Amino acid sequence: MTSPAPTTLARVTSNAYPDLPLQPLRFLLEGPPKVGKTVAMRRLVELLREHGAAVSGFVTDEIQERDRRVGFVVRDVAGPEAVLAHQDFQTGVQVSRFGVDVPAFERVALPALRSAQETGGVVIIDELGRMELASAPFVKVVDALLAGSLPVVATVHVYEHPVTDALKRRADIQRVVVTEANRDELPAQLFWQLTGFAGRAG
Repeated sequence: MTSPAPTTLARVTSNAYPDLPLQPLRFLLEGPPKVGKTVAMRRLVELLREHGAAVSGFVTDEIQERDRRVGFVVRDVAGPEAVLAHQDFQTGVQVSRFGVDVPAFERVALPALRSAQETGGVVIIDELGRMELASAPFVKVVDALLAGSLPVVATVHVYEHPVTDALKRRADIQRVVVTEANRDELPAQLFWQLTGFAGRAG
């Protein structure tokens, strides 16, 4: 089966087709490391909150020492955080030079996503990468969210992986390429799409 081609974000919502049934909005933001996917997600969270929209989920940031990346921290958008991976960790789960602390990741990410299932709103997942996908419970929760009725915005790695390869083939998920040219305007475009959905849903 051919994967849907990634695109730039079209300014189209179901408001343009009032006779069609609403479908949950689902976006996968793709792009190489350091292109600005996480920055775009953080700005999207800010826009949603500024306008009173409910938002749940998590983002992942780098840990820097002397201008060198030494690890990653996972942050619930509601506040809790934990070190996801570090070059000094020996955990038995290795991605590149980083040891991954899967239990620490699950302590932050799983409650963040499960709260979305309970409270509703936009779900933020940053990211669907090799470190995060080492958690089977995380994959299960993501599957449940994507089978549900909530809008989901997730960043995704560029590497091959059975889970993300399958997501990229789904016709109900819109793949969006993040580039240096579009990364600054992308949060506003996503906000426009998501609030349009929220307005119809309410």
